[in-house]
Amino acid sequence: QAHAAVGGGYAGAPSFTYTRGPDGQRYAVAGEVSIDTGAVANDPQATLSKMDIVVRAALSPAEPSAQDLRVAAQAQAQKVQARVDLAELQRSEAAVAQTERAQASEAAESAERGRDPAASRQPSHSSAADLDLYRRTAELPDAAPLIDLLG
Repeated sequence: QAHAAVGGGYAGAPSFTYTRGPDGQRYAVAGEVSIDTGAVANDPQATLSKMDIVVRAALSPAEPSAQDLRVAAQAQAQKVQARVDLAELQRSEAAVAQTERAQASEAAESAERGRDPAASRQPSHSSAADLDLYRRTAELPDAAPLIDLLG
């Protein structure tokens, strides 16, 4: 009963094994409760919370059985993995945020250069390519009509 009460939605209904006593009454002599020990998909924080409940449920009887201790150990291992996953997720999110900040900073600097008259006098890479095309076109025979178009 303790497992089911503490395990909440992660614990199944208890099932008992009974024996008939000398007085003719049935007595529960063994029992078990299934419990979901799987990780929550794509949510390490939820997995941590769930495994806290599983550990408490597994260790809830006054004298936990060997199976109870195994379930608690398995839940502890899941918690360790969830902490690792959570740390990786946080590192990944921090890297993405840093990249976004760097891109925003570069965009702001680029926009600032666009407003700066000195910066606008510097040819861009495409301007240099256009100039090269213009020069090569000027060297062609009968290039005057093309030069007029480009010029």
